[in-house]
Amino acid sequence: MANEKRKKLTPVQQEYHLFEKERETKRPIVRNCACAFLVGGTICAIGQAISYFYMYFFDFTEQTVGNPTVATMVFLSMILTGLGVYDRIAQFAGAGSAVPVTGFGNAVISAAIEHRTEGFVLGVGSNMFKLAGSVILFGTFAAFVIALIKTIAIQWGGL
Repeated sequence: MANEKRKKLTPVQQEYHLFEKERETKRPIVRNCACAFLVGGTICAIGQAISYFYMYFFDFTEQTVGNPTVATMVFLSMILTGLGVYDRIAQFAGAGSAVPVTGFGNAVISAAIEHRTEGFVLGVGSNMFKLAGSVILFGTFAAFVIALIKTIAIQWGGL
């Protein structure tokens, strides 16, 4: 289909496409993937260390340690975002810092910081969850659907 569109281009359009292609900056895909992998893996390793800390010092089990670990990771990413450190990490890592749960904390606090000049209610309060709101909504809905399916399966003797 792309070739069909190229055939219909005028000579000026074709010349422009060649001009554009020659000057397009080449993205270091392998380097970007490696950075994302290393930073994302480091974030996950820190989360695992926090989990072990909670299990060792606070007697959490493997089943119950998830919630405090996630809360701690989100809190740490919010603190680092407020200090301006997380932005530098994200600049280096790209999706490696956005995909883990720390990216959620960064999204919430970034919006709050950006709109703080508009006041706490109309600025911070109303804009804080614009980006993160969809994550909360679909996460909650998905949890509800999965819990409903599990409950039905248990009632019918499937689990």
